[in-house]
Amino acid sequence: MKLTELFIADMEREREKTRKAVEAVPEGRADWTPHEKAMPLGRLASLVATMPAWITMMIQRDEIDVAQPGQASQFARQLTTRAELGTSVDEGFAGARAALEAATDEHLMKPWQLKAAGRVVQEAPRHVMMRDALMHLAHHRGQLTTYVRVAGGKVPAIYGPSADDQSF
Repeated sequence: MKLTELFIADMEREREKTRKAVEAVPEGRADWTPHEKAMPLGRLASLVATMPAWITMMIQRDEIDVAQPGQASQFARQLTTRAELGTSVDEGFAGARAALEAATDEHLMKPWQLKAAGRVVQEAPRHVMMRDALMHLAHHRGQLTTYVRVAGGKVPAIYGPSADDQSF
């Protein structure tokens, strides 16, 4: 199996899980946080919803500098409704799929860099960084479902049933 096919299959499994998580976010609670050191619910939900687009960016660019104005802003959009969150998930995964379908495994072997203010924070083959991005998405999606629970929402079944959703 080609790397591009593996990533497409992984993303297809994660797309619906991610959509269900962002659609569970209680509306009107964007500023709520479970703790003073925690990011607000709206920021976390927006992060989860925009993370699938990272795959496209990692295929199309050789690096991103998160401290440079404009470079990371497209991935830091504040989405305010469940509909916007769900649309962002769908668009992000669709773009990633299209980018992967156009990519070669050789391209995924090339190095990719994450920078901050010009300093390389992390560098690895593109496919490794993309795998890390998908793992990072799963981490924040889990964090989001915890926020949803504490904020009074219902947690959807993700990798198995939840106390609120036995439909798994």
